[in-house]
Amino acid sequence: MSFFDHLVELRKRLISSVVAIGVGMVVGLLVSKRLINFVILPMRAALTANHLDDKLYYTNPAGFVSLYISLGMYLGIVLAMPWVLYQIWLFVAPGLYKHERRAAASFIVSAMSLFLCGIAFGYYVMLPQVLTYIIGFANDGPIKPLISINEYFSLTLAVLLGLGVIFELPVVVFILSLFGIVTPKFMMKNFRYAMLLITVAAAIVTPTPDATTMLVFMAPMVALYFVGVLVSYVVLRGKRKRKLAEEKTEQDAKQKAEQNVEP
Repeated sequence: MSFFDHLVELRKRLISSVVAIGVGMVVGLLVSKRLINFVILPMRAALTANHLDDKLYYTNPAGFVSLYISLGMYLGIVLAMPWVLYQIWLFVAPGLYKHERRAAASFIVSAMSLFLCGIAFGYYVMLPQVLTYIIGFANDGPIKPLISINEYFSLTLAVLLGLGVIFELPVVVFILSLFGIVTPKFMMKNFRYAMLLITVAAAIVTPTPDATTMLVFMAPMVALYFVGVLVSYVVLRGKRKRKLAEEKTEQDAKQKAEQNVEP
């Protein structure tokens, strides 16, 4: 394909992706109102656990409408993401070898799956832990919470997206291992430094000052680090096998050429 053919193909994929996101946003807006009730469940559970009224409030006339539209847009992007990734795949696949296509397909599926696992962990494990602590921190005094649904949504979005990105660690290790930047030996040797970085990152990301919540953040990060070690080992092993196979092929070709030149 010429350069302009690539541009035409890119435009086609971009248009298809934009249309998919637009359709996803329409669907997201249609179900957004029902989804809001699902999003606020951890907050309502935390309020109920602290014997408080489980209602959330909006503090300006357009607050709920703004939340309704924002949630529909985010949901639309999530719904359209598989199709967008598929369009990216269609654009790059013709220029890849067969084994590279398999690797790229696995990469896309793994990245999406890990991101969704991070969001699920945040919603079902992290948010209940964080919210219960935050609400209960000042519950014994005369000060009572009046939770804004818009501010709650901003906190929820930050936690879920942050954990979704953190869960991409094995994918990052996979890419670095392909380029030979990291190895299993390197990762295990520098584990103590990795623990220091994980602790600092958990302290920054954790929205509460208590050690328990920070440990809850750290646990999946440490587990994902060891998953990354395993991923790096598998990648390194595969590279060694391919190298040995190539060397064997070269030797066989050389021996065959020597046999052909013999009188």
